Amino acid sequence: MPSDSKKSGGDTPFAAAMGQAKNAAEEFTKMFAELKFPAMPDMEALLTAQKRNMEAMSAANRIALEGAQAVAKRHMEIMQQTMTELTETMSALASADAPQVKAAKHAELLKRSYEHAVANTRELSDLIQRANGEALNTLNKRFAEAMDEVKRLMEQANAAKR
Repeated sequence: MPSDSKKSGGDTPFAAAMGQAKNAAEEFTKMFAELKFPAMPDMEALLTAQKRNMEAMSAANRIALEGAQAVAKRHMEIMQQTMTELTETMSALASADAPQVKAAKHAELLKRSYEHAVANTRELSDLIQRANGEALNTLNKRFAEAMDEVKRLMEQANAAKR
């Protein structure tokens, strides 16, 4: 059977496949050469713009991280303050006062605890919003700059093409 697969010239299936591949490549090259591509921008300027994009992302991440650290620090301070207040509250409730006096103290302590919890939650929320807002502003500013840069680069490339 090996003698059947060795045919003279380019009549082997491999040679036929190679011929088809060569024809397809030539047609693709011809079609590709006829395509009109838009002008390419200055690659160095494009890379510089991309570097500024990465710097903006890094700055936004740094702002978000600093915000998260500030929230964590303040949360710890609030927890320490709450534990101190809880200790004082337990001492106040352990007194030998009359039941009516204890009930009034209890109500006042609950009211004060609730007000502190709301104020602390609002403060932490404000810290988070401020950090996220600063990070988002950094990204928004860079995005606007990047779009202006891309527009300018494409205009320059089109002008150079003419």
